[in-house]
Amino acid sequence: MENCSKIEKEILNINQLNNSKDLDILLDRVGDSQFVLLGEASHGTAEFYKWRSEITKRLIEEKDFSFIAVEGDWPDCYKVNRYIKGFPDYDNNSNKSAYDVLYSFNRWPTWMWANKEMIELVEWLKLYNYEKKQKQQQIQEQKDSSNSNLIPTKKLIGFYGLDLYSLWESMEAIIQYLKKIDPSAIKNAIEAYNCFEPYGKDVENYARATAFVPKNCEDEVLEMLTSLRRKMDDYSKRDSGTREKEEELFSAEQNAITAKDAEFYYRTMIRGDVQSWNIRDTHMMDTLERLIRFHDDNNKEDNSKAIVWAHNTHIGDAKATDMSKDNMINLGQLVRERKNKKNTVLIGFGTYKGSVIAAKKWGEKMEQMEVPPAIEGSWDNFFHNIKNESNLIRSNNNKLIIVPHDNYNINNTINNSSWKGQRAIGVVYNPQYEKYGNYVSTDISSRYDAFLFIDETHALHPLHMQTIKDKDFPETFPTGI
Repeated sequence: MENCSKIEKEILNINQLNNSKDLDILLDRVGDSQFVLLGEASHGTAEFYKWRSEITKRLIEEKDFSFIAVEGDWPDCYKVNRYIKGFPDYDNNSNKSAYDVLYSFNRWPTWMWANKEMIELVEWLKLYNYEKKQKQQQIQEQKDSSNSNLIPTKKLIGFYGLDLYSLWESMEAIIQYLKKIDPSAIKNAIEAYNCFEPYGKDVENYARATAFVPKNCEDEVLEMLTSLRRKMDDYSKRDSGTREKEEELFSAEQNAITAKDAEFYYRTMIRGDVQSWNIRDTHMMDTLERLIRFHDDNNKEDNSKAIVWAHNTHIGDAKATDMSKDNMINLGQLVRERKNKKNTVLIGFGTYKGSVIAAKKWGEKMEQMEVPPAIEGSWDNFFHNIKNESNLIRSNNNKLIIVPHDNYNINNTINNSSWKGQRAIGVVYNPQYEKYGNYVSTDISSRYDAFLFIDETHALHPLHMQTIKDKDFPETFPTGI
């Protein structure tokens, strides 16, 4: 068993993690914070999705959080948003289900959101919003009959994508939006779309071409955004008082911003430096700020609250990892810096061993892989081996670690004993070579505010994997959680 050094004892407040009640200490840690970021050590682990779902539901019910923003594409995630809010094409009389909406996600890696673990949460969100609308309607009826000035109800719970990969899909969404609302304004959107056509919707082809030829489509996507914004006041006045149309306009602008940032990202990515990573996480932060303002009743940032789902490498403060040596920033760092550390709770996830869904190479077929036991000297190995003298840790060996609120020792060096590697599995994974590239050197007391360690995990259940043919909802929590 790996011994616990003095500094490690000081930074760890270890609690058992068996069921939802054990999250009470985490909810206490959240307090009145406005931003809660929920990580994952892989994109293909069932327990990470299930525990994040349980935390998310409690944050919405008990802490009045406003929306969920995930590491996903805006157009696809907006389908979920429309579904859970009961917009006309996904109203309560529709035959559409959460399965149908999630199954429509077709950008690789589809399994990140098109999986059975997400179905239960999406249906829960839809029911929650429906019940909230019913209460709002009752309040409005009382207001109409008594002419009393009741406090306006908040917007429904939303679900959005923070990422910027959806260059083509976002441009197509803008064209479809303008066809409905203002066909005369479609010219700039068509020109932007046509600029990319020679590259066959292949971003790598576009990126490679712009590396050798000065001509690119930057001006076209910028003009598309500018022309849309010139018309926004007119569109807004036309649709005032209609919540759905107000959000559709917001979504159109976000698609234009995403297309602009995606074009810049793909041109930068071909150089192979860290700048493309920073562009991506900055876009995530900017999108999160727009969502906070949109969901605030006064279009500020005071009353709305955000839940974020993304990989640990995005939500754990980059300053507390060796990413900072390469001048990489990330979403967790930016939220702390822009929105106040005391207003932000970063929650990481980890595992010792198990199975995962991933692919051997980018764009290849998904498969279930074994996750080997964590290497010696890593945080994942440490949490697996640590025992509590009061016998707090039960047989499942799962742990909830709360980091002291005032412990933010960012000036620690890599050589200090508080730094260890922490496992990070992406959509591309090869267990055979894990020890050579899947551990991020981390000061865990500075990287996160809390950490959920699931000793043995299991692969999630992708909707598009051929072995899964049924549409049964996954159980909310498996036995033992």
